[in-house]
Amino acid sequence: MSTVSAGASRPARRAVVLTTTLLIFFLLYSLGPAWFLIVSATKNQTDLYSTFGLWFSGNHLADNLREIWNYHDHLFVRWIGNSILYSGLGAAGSTLISVAAGYGLAKFEFRGRGALFGTIVGASLLPSTLLAFPLYLVFADVHLTNTIWSVLIPYFVNPFGVYLGKVYADSAVPTELLEAARIDGASEARIFRSISLRLMSTGAITIFMLDFVAIWNNFFLPLFMLNGERTFPVTLGLFAWEKQSQVARDMNTLVLTGSLLSIIPLAVFMFALQKYWRSGILMGSVK
Repeated sequence: MSTVSAGASRPARRAVVLTTTLLIFFLLYSLGPAWFLIVSATKNQTDLYSTFGLWFSGNHLADNLREIWNYHDHLFVRWIGNSILYSGLGAAGSTLISVAAGYGLAKFEFRGRGALFGTIVGASLLPSTLLAFPLYLVFADVHLTNTIWSVLIPYFVNPFGVYLGKVYADSAVPTELLEAARIDGASEARIFRSISLRLMSTGAITIFMLDFVAIWNNFFLPLFMLNGERTFPVTLGLFAWEKQSQVARDMNTLVLTGSLLSIIPLAVFMFALQKYWRSGILMGSVK
């Protein structure tokens, strides 16, 4: 009996060791780029090419921050502000539309609802990069390129957000509660504003968080729509600096330091909303 137990425990221990090893490997793999940015942001141009890339050789972080702050009349700060503006307004509009559309699909019966929902699911499978050039042609026809609307309006339409809104409405809003409110004489607009929107608040924050991160990291749409560097988001601005660094290598420290700074707002945003998106993801997964 003891021999059998010992034999059975050895494969279990091997599985634990293998799983732990793989998790450590993926953790290091995931944190590697962030570690590289932290180390590189502390180096000057000479140390960047003459020392080991994954370890410190000197502390020039203050000099790099001062240089990136003063470059072209605080241009990097303008890019960060643009990213916050595009991501905040775009995610807010997308969240409101997604929650309202998802609520309508979940709680109202109408002809063609299944076909409409299938179309939305299919549209969510299209890669955003595939739509960048057609969107540019549309906005060029109405003379809206190189404006804030050329990047905000496409962000407002998010098929995957509508799908999530329907999932959250199905699981968070009881139909019986809506019927009771209708019997009491409440209008549909008031029911949505006062009851449904509050019940779906966790799901709405999750959709907002996903939209905010996706818009912050979006590259192709601003690349097609914007042509003035003071309108660039930080992703496109860093790309412009990287292109310059191929000619002038002294731009590399700015690119690496700027890349590190660009992820700090996202990290703060994620930590601030972590209790909401965790429960929101769990709600969606249960459904």
